[in-house]
Amino acid sequence: MHNGNSVKKLEVENLSFDFPTKAVLKEVSFTLHGGDCVAVLGTNGVGKSTLLKCLNRVLHHKEGRVAVDGECVKTMTRNSLAQKIGYVAQRNEFSHTTVFDAVLLGRKPYIKWDITQEDIHLVQGIIEKMSLSSFAMRNVNQLSGGEMQKVAIARALAQQPTILLFDEPTSNLDLKNQLEVIKLIKSVVTESNLSALVTMHDLNLAIRFADQFIFMREGRIFAAGGRDILTEENIRKVYQVEVDIHYHKGTPVVIPQ
Repeated sequence: MHNGNSVKKLEVENLSFDFPTKAVLKEVSFTLHGGDCVAVLGTNGVGKSTLLKCLNRVLHHKEGRVAVDGECVKTMTRNSLAQKIGYVAQRNEFSHTTVFDAVLLGRKPYIKWDITQEDIHLVQGIIEKMSLSSFAMRNVNQLSGGEMQKVAIARALAQQPTILLFDEPTSNLDLKNQLEVIKLIKSVVTESNLSALVTMHDLNLAIRFADQFIFMREGRIFAAGGRDILTEENIRKVYQVEVDIHYHKGTPVVIPQ
């Protein structure tokens, strides 16, 4: 994957992962550069979430290599890894805590003995940027789904990572919040020159914000690249659905037949 920026942030080479009864990922390889916003697409059960968990070492891959900023993730400490990769899961569990404290948790990999003024200023800045200031002292469990998702993203940003991994970040949100969260991810990636890998099931939503795409099929990368891979034939082979692609104001729109 490449958007013109030469700095490699994430390198994945021949990554394979098996559950006891099933091979889930088979020889997956790709590279992310600074500023890349990549959507991982495919049907349910194809290995999209497993891929993110292997990159973040939530699951331990059997074969292959994953490197962040040139360093192999297998040899990194938990704290070092958390300073490099921010992971926003499909469902985010928050204990009974305020929004401020939930975001402050993202500073955990950096805190040696006690929270510093620098940590507090950084968290305040992120909360403002994410438009969460008005309920910074509110309990997270009182928030709407869209607001909770913003808190989860803010916590990941507080880690000051190189790479952000998002697992279906819009799956439980209404249309307004889906678009807000997607725009937020895009602006964060662009402004900070981070790399984002986002699993999604909504093809048209992915097209709106991603600049690169990875189609997965049966645990392998079926196709990867820019909008040129968004063909009716590729979509049919990946999703087993006949589609037409139309263009609206220069943007492709996928319409099932």
